[in-house]
Amino acid sequence: MVGTAELGEFLLFARSFFSWLLRPPFRRSLFFRQFENLGIRSLPIILLTATFTGMVFALEVGFGFQLFHAESLVGATVGLALSREIAPVFTALMVVARVGSSMAAEIGTMQVTEQVEAMSSMAVSPVQYLVVPRVVAGTLMVPCLAALYCFVGVLGAYVVAVGLMDIPHIAFIRRLTYYVDADDFVSGLLKAAVFGFVLTLISCFKGYRTTGGAEGVGRATTQAVVVSSVTILILDYFLTSFIIELFPEF
Repeated sequence: MVGTAELGEFLLFARSFFSWLLRPPFRRSLFFRQFENLGIRSLPIILLTATFTGMVFALEVGFGFQLFHAESLVGATVGLALSREIAPVFTALMVVARVGSSMAAEIGTMQVTEQVEAMSSMAVSPVQYLVVPRVVAGTLMVPCLAALYCFVGVLGAYVVAVGLMDIPHIAFIRRLTYYVDADDFVSGLLKAAVFGFVLTLISCFKGYRTTGGAEGVGRATTQAVVVSSVTILILDYFLTSFIIELFPEF
């Protein structure tokens, strides 16, 4: 469980991130390296997960709607679910599993081997050098991955609905474009940006606080994945409620 002391340390860590966010020097190579690691190298797992998520969801929804002779709504249902909820949440969870754990392990290893202290002794801020590029990359790249997840998921659903369940192509596309609009897509991207920020900040925080040698690195990695995943699911509810209350047109 997260105690109040650790929560306070996390808030101080977040404040330190924001204080270093816009300070020079801006090391562009660090940012591009994290963009590649978090974005491009995550493409295979995102594409694979999105394809089969859309296919399974279309299969289940299609069989359910056949009971009410409403098969034409499969495209709209899958599109709404992917754009609003499934794409941002599943994308964030996949990024946590692949990148969040490695961030915690990498920074944690540097902490226990005193590389972070050595960095400070050379007048280089560890937060600016290690944390800022990772959190910025997470905030920007997770929405991009979520958008791709949504698109690929709809394609997977289309293959199952039209190719296997004999749902008319026109009915699938027309219902999809009629019920799913830009507001649904934007709300999902906003969630994905928040998830990307939170998961990378938590992963960096857990790595930064690592103690106890190799055992501590493993413990920090596990905690980063678990805490980030649970936080994403909790935040999803509150973000959904917030968006519905303030922007009912979404």
